[in-house]
Amino acid sequence: MKNEKKAKSSCFVTQVDLSLTSKLQNDLQRMDFEFSKPAYTIFGAKKKGISVTLYESGKLMVQGKEMGEFIEFYLEPEILKTFTFSHPEEYMDTSAHIGCDEAGKGDFFGPLCIAGVYGDKTVIRRLLDMGIKDTKVLSDKKTLDFAKKIKEEFVHHIIKIGPEKYNDLYSKFKNLNTLLAWGHSAVADQLVTKTSCKKVLIDKFASDALITKAVHKKNKDIELELKTHAESDMLVAAAAILARATFLNSLKTLGERLEIELPKGASQKTKDTAISIVRKHGTASLDNVCKKHFQTYDQVINAC
Repeated sequence: MKNEKKAKSSCFVTQVDLSLTSKLQNDLQRMDFEFSKPAYTIFGAKKKGISVTLYESGKLMVQGKEMGEFIEFYLEPEILKTFTFSHPEEYMDTSAHIGCDEAGKGDFFGPLCIAGVYGDKTVIRRLLDMGIKDTKVLSDKKTLDFAKKIKEEFVHHIIKIGPEKYNDLYSKFKNLNTLLAWGHSAVADQLVTKTSCKKVLIDKFASDALITKAVHKKNKDIELELKTHAESDMLVAAAAILARATFLNSLKTLGERLEIELPKGASQKTKDTAISIVRKHGTASLDNVCKKHFQTYDQVINAC
């Protein structure tokens, strides 16, 4: 069963030490990979059935139907020195806890969404079997499908801060990380109340002191753990999926009100769409669908 499950998985994402870049490149050359250099990467490498991409951030993505043996017999023992792909259940925290993550903070349009999921060993095993993984490697459709199942099966809590409320809160907090810490603390507190579980893991987005202060101000009994790249935890990954799905659904609804598709992110396409909204509907309509503290907002207003 384990080999069958690995064969069905088509993407693996992890973080690597960039000091190992030369070794990784040399080893892949010996394995007859062909190299390229896509934007924001150190390199991309491909051979039949396997694609390996190393990003400037140190994120490593492996894709393809033939990636299982490559990861298990080369990448894990030679580069990663961990075995979370071949033996995932042996390397994850299966104790009862709450995982929290957010979506929308880097998107000009749409809300900020924060979610949490509670689970014990049985729930974590179920999430693993479902194929839950980091939202960064999931399509929007897969994210929405997973979110529906997570909502149906597991204890969770979601906070959606729409653009109007977000802009009001930001004017008071004056800082995105402070606003995020407030939101995470509210989600964590709700789930602690629902489940009586005090152990909370949050995907770290700011300093330990800032997040801890907000969480303990809300509930001093919370046993808080902060971890970068915490999506490797099944409950954090599930929370990220709920947050992302909530963001996607809200973005679609906001766009439908203006009869326009609102793009994700903060690209030139986003700026062009915002200019179109102002020229067609006025500045007030833009204010209702965007995060006004982004530089994009001032650029759009000046352009109009």
